Amino acid sequence: MKSEDILNIATKRGFFFPSGEIYGAKAGFWTYGHLGTIMKHKLENLWRDYFLKLDDNYFEIEGSNILSEEVFKNSGHLKHFNDPLEDEKGNIRQFNMMFRLKAGVTGDEIMYLSPETAQNSYISFKREFMALREKLPMGLAIIGRAFRNEINPRQGFFRLREFTQAELQIFFKEDEFKVNFDEVKDYKLKIMNKDIKCSDIKVPRFYIYHLAKIQQFYLDTLKIPKDKFRFRELDQKERAFYNKIHYDIELKIDSLGGFKEVGGLHLRQDYDTKNHNVSVSYNGKKIYPHVLEISIGVDRNIWALMDIFYKKDKDRELFLFNRNITPIEVAVFPLVNKDKIPEKAEEIYELIKDDFNCFYDSKGSIGKRYARSDEIGINFCITIDHDSLKKGDVTIRDRSSMNQIRVKVKDLKETLNKFLDGVELNNLGKLIN
Repeated sequence: MKSEDILNIATKRGFFFPSGEIYGAKAGFWTYGHLGTIMKHKLENLWRDYFLKLDDNYFEIEGSNILSEEVFKNSGHLKHFNDPLEDEKGNIRQFNMMFRLKAGVTGDEIMYLSPETAQNSYISFKREFMALREKLPMGLAIIGRAFRNEINPRQGFFRLREFTQAELQIFFKEDEFKVNFDEVKDYKLKIMNKDIKCSDIKVPRFYIYHLAKIQQFYLDTLKIPKDKFRFRELDQKERAFYNKIHYDIELKIDSLGGFKEVGGLHLRQDYDTKNHNVSVSYNGKKIYPHVLEISIGVDRNIWALMDIFYKKDKDRELFLFNRNITPIEVAVFPLVNKDKIPEKAEEIYELIKDDFNCFYDSKGSIGKRYARSDEIGINFCITIDHDSLKKGDVTIRDRSSMNQIRVKVKDLKETLNKFLDGVELNNLGKLIN
C-alpha cells in the first residue's frame, strides 16, 4: 500500500516517527526527524513569506499554547467543541476534545491547551491594532501548535492530537476590504471539477481574491499538479454557524483514498471579536471588526506533499520534490574511499554547502548511495572520481531522469542553481553513460 510505503521511508530515513516509541507510542503524537524538520520549516517559511506579503499590514505574532478557561467560554469551545462518544451500553454523550490543565500551586486555575492558534490572534487584536497605528485591514498570523484530544486518532500522520497550524486572521471593517481584483479577475479557480473564472464567482471580491492567492500558492509555489488541487464550498449545514462563506482547500491524497481537506478560507464575520468583546474606535465609530481566516494544517500538508510527489517503479522508490520543499537539494559522493578522492569530495562539499542544502555520504557502493538519495528526494548528486582530480570537473546526476553530465568545478554553483530552478539537465551539457 502507498501509505505503508511512504510511512516506511518516513520512519526509516528521518522524516517523522511515533513519539516515545521506546516506551510504547501513543496514537496521535509524532516526532519530526532531521529531514522532516527541514521540510516542515521550508513549508512554514514559504507560507509565511507568501501570505504575509499580500498586504503591508499583515504581521506574524506568537501566542501562548495554554490559555485560560474564560477564553474558551467566550470562544464557544467549551460548549461546542465536542465529538460524540458511545459507551459500552450504547449511550452517546458529547466529549469535549480540549486538553484540560490545572495551573498554580493549588491547582484552582483551570487552563486549556489551545485547540487552534486563532484564539491568540483574537485576544491580541486590540493591542496590535493600537501598536500598528489603528489601520484596517490588519492581519495577524500565527504558525504554532494546537492540541485536540481526539477520541480515536485515525489516518496515521494526517489526524493528530498535537499538530501545527499556519493561520492568518485578517481583521477588516465590514464592506471596506479593498483588494486588487483586476490582478485575478481572469484567473480560473479549480472548484471541485470545474475551472471557473474569478469574475464569474458570486461572492465578495476580497474573498475571491484570497481564493486565487491560495490556489497560486499551491500550484506555483508548492508546484502541486492542478489535477491534485481543488476548492470545495461547504453549504450551510456543513460549515460552522458563524462562517458566512467557507471553502475547504483539498488535495488528492491517494494514500487516504482521494481528495482530503488540508486547509480552508473562512469568512467568520464578527463572531470572534464580539464574543471576546474587542471593539475598537475606527474613523470615529465603535466597530467589531469582521474576520477572514486563511488556515492550513502544516502536518496534513506535509503528508500530502509526500503522497503527491512519491513515485515507485520496479527499480526504485523516490520523492520528486522540487527545490522549494525538498529537505536536501544536493548530495556529494566520493566514487571510492581512496586515491585522495575523499579529500577532493570534501573540498567540493565545503565549496557549496553554504549555498545549498547539502549532504555528504561516503558509505556503501555508489549505487546504494544513489538509491538512498533518491529515496529521500535529493534533487542532484555530485560524484567525484579519478577524472575529477585530473580535469577539475565532477559528475552531476539528476534524480528524476537519472541522466548525468560533467561540469567544471568553477561552474558548479551556477549550474546547480539553474538545475534547481527548473532548467532541464539535458539542455546544459552532454550526457554521459
